[in-house]
Amino acid sequence: MNILLWHVHGSWTTSFVHGTHRYLIPVTPDRGPYGLGRARTYPWPDTAVEITPEQLRSTDVDLVVLQRPEEIDLTHQWTGRTPGRDLPAIYVEHNTPKDGNVPHSRHPLADRDDLLIAHVTHFNELFWDTGATRTTVVEHGIVPPRVEWTGELDRLAVVTNEPVRRWRVTGTDLMPRFARVAPLDVFGMGVAGLPDALARAPGGGPGLAVTGHDDVPQDRMHAEVARRRAYLHLCRWTSLGLSLIEAMAMGMPVVALATTEAVDAVPADAGVLSTRVDTLVEAARWLMTDRDAASRLGARARDVAKERFGLDRFLADWDRLIEEETCASR
Repeated sequence: MNILLWHVHGSWTTSFVHGTHRYLIPVTPDRGPYGLGRARTYPWPDTAVEITPEQLRSTDVDLVVLQRPEEIDLTHQWTGRTPGRDLPAIYVEHNTPKDGNVPHSRHPLADRDDLLIAHVTHFNELFWDTGATRTTVVEHGIVPPRVEWTGELDRLAVVTNEPVRRWRVTGTDLMPRFARVAPLDVFGMGVAGLPDALARAPGGGPGLAVTGHDDVPQDRMHAEVARRRAYLHLCRWTSLGLSLIEAMAMGMPVVALATTEAVDAVPADAGVLSTRVDTLVEAARWLMTDRDAASRLGARARDVAKERFGLDRFLADWDRLIEEETCASR
């Protein structure tokens, strides 16, 4: 089956394109947000092929997987077919509501009868008001990291994007409290300026043990994260980050805010979750001094990640959904 989808979220797309189909990834000369093409820092199979808007006009497409509302119009412009009417369409909702009165947040594709919204977490489905639009949930699945946790470094690993701009959303304001327990290594996009920003922030100050590792290729990042004693997840408001699941799959113990989907994804015997920051700070201190406890929690985290977030389960769920939607359209 030929499936058209844009490269929006690198880790999720990496898992998705490991299926048995042919994946058409739009590419434009500027490789901008609507033509990024194949990933350069993730391992993608050859069945994920780049395709230009001009080529799409004469290419058979069996299904479009949408991830942004504007892709509906783009699909029509580039293929000549209207998603949900003469081309089967599934809209993947990666995010929690961002603006307004959250319990009443209306999804931009609410009350439509021409497509299905597939949420990546049950939390997202719960908090978005999608009206009469059909919804389902296909939970995350990951390509297993190639490394296993060693925890030889008495340091905490964080993976997040744009922590300076997003600040309270990513829990950046909480980082100084943990940096006084153990050095923080923060991996992701837009983290290069983080140490300076924390030094100027209330509760921060110079000399904090925070190091930013900006936009490190995934394999190398996994290798470095796995050497840290524990994984720190401080996001207040987010969908379930794939980096958290990847850390669990490596066998890392988790210290996380008990918010959004993390509450359901990380069992009590795989880490420490709380909305009380002091509890999490003490947990980080405990894991720095008790490597056996860290190993025990991490082993359970690895089992959970393998059972619940395995790639085979993820792809099988998607194949069932794709078959249902394409058959129904026929």
